[in-house]
Amino acid sequence: MADKKDFLKDTIKHIDIKRYNMVEFVDAMEDMAFSARDLNRAAKIYDMMLKDKKCGVILTLAGSLFSAGLKKVVYDLVMNNMVDVIVSTGAIMVDQDFFEALGFKHYKGTPFNEDNLLRKLHIDRIYDTYIDEDELRICDETTAKIFDSLEPKPYSSRELLWEFGKYFDKNGGPMVEDSVIYAAFKKNVPIFVPAFSDCSAGFGFLIHQTRHPERHTSLDSAKDFVELTKIKIASKETGIFIIGGGVPKNFTQDIVVAADILQENAPMHKYAIQITVADVRDGALSGSTLKEASSWGKVETTFEQMVYSEATLAMPLIAGYAYHKGSWKERKPREFQKLFLA
Repeated sequence: MADKKDFLKDTIKHIDIKRYNMVEFVDAMEDMAFSARDLNRAAKIYDMMLKDKKCGVILTLAGSLFSAGLKKVVYDLVMNNMVDVIVSTGAIMVDQDFFEALGFKHYKGTPFNEDNLLRKLHIDRIYDTYIDEDELRICDETTAKIFDSLEPKPYSSRELLWEFGKYFDKNGGPMVEDSVIYAAFKKNVPIFVPAFSDCSAGFGFLIHQTRHPERHTSLDSAKDFVELTKIKIASKETGIFIIGGGVPKNFTQDIVVAADILQENAPMHKYAIQITVADVRDGALSGSTLKEASSWGKVETTFEQMVYSEATLAMPLIAGYAYHKGSWKERKPREFQKLFLA
């Protein structure tokens, strides 16, 4: 009979863009065709965002990214002042980043094992990656513990993730040194998760609100929208770096319309790049082009680029290109978290 340890042996390693200077490699793609030329242009647009002293950079994340080895890429973007706001799915921030900061790992697996056997062993599969379900339950319970400690009232996801960062600042963690949540806490980079209950934190809410049915911490998703719109109004010029698509993509695009409804002077996103494998033909959000977003009054079309590629391939090349170009060294931290700190 197979044992859990037979499957959870080889850990996923996070790629370090600082180690590999791919500027010449990506520059050479300019004289190629198809996705290579698209990627080259996207990398240059991201570098333009970082050179533009008036531009606030918003990174949106969807898909199983940190479990696949991209956590350190985002950590380095935060720590080197290459991103000012993060809008993410809950799974990336809680089930993957917070989970690893607690000392747990993601493991190299295969899509060809018997999933019923994995279920019996309490191993969850993300295509070719494994997670220990028993460790995820500890993550659930830890989020509930944080919710138990807070004043019972509604919070935005930004406020709650700030408390997650504060938890690490107070208590430490076995693997907290490369946590994106903790890095964002230290650098005053706000993180929004507009579908915050759709992750391990959702199970934390389940536990917490069952324990405290009368007075409990709750989620105010409308407050997320108000707060991110305030950031757009404060920044005015913005660029978006979209990984995947989904709710984080649309949530971030919508703040331009929201500012307009409030009759504030906040122009369309000046720069926009997206990495996706989604198909445009079914009308779904993740595959919809950035040019299409212009028809909604969300994205300017002068500096926009779609890159049809899987994120583990394209994101390190684009982020690494911008890192080694070094434009971030001249950027001043925007610290948008301070808009909300008393």
